[in-house]
Amino acid sequence: MSTRVLIVDDAAFMRMMIKDILSKNGFDVVGEANDGAQAVEKYKELQPDLVTMDITMPEKDGISALKEIKAIDPSAKIIMCSAMGQQAMVIDAIQAGARDFIVKPFQADRVLEAIKKAIT
Repeated sequence: MSTRVLIVDDAAFMRMMIKDILSKNGFDVVGEANDGAQAVEKYKELQPDLVTMDITMPEKDGISALKEIKAIDPSAKIIMCSAMGQQAMVIDAIQAGARDFIVKPFQADRVLEAIKKAIT
């Protein structure tokens, strides 16, 4: 059974990039969300095996959404996506329960490495 992934990013282009990497490597992208509030709703609805979560988004940022999802499902596997220069936020995210992080612009091998590490 392939790993079911929810992709969360406010930039459609970034979602498309991650989706492309995952689809080509046998992952099942079950949903997409463009902000943290939508991410929490989609998580409840779809119950994915893994979430890729952008840190900086309108409405609700990725760290708030991460904390909310972890409150619903303590075993949730979430990988944060950050731009360069967001180290402090990445540390907050890891402390809040994120499994790993990937930096934009995405490199396919790093994305896959983070995901494989998170789901094992």
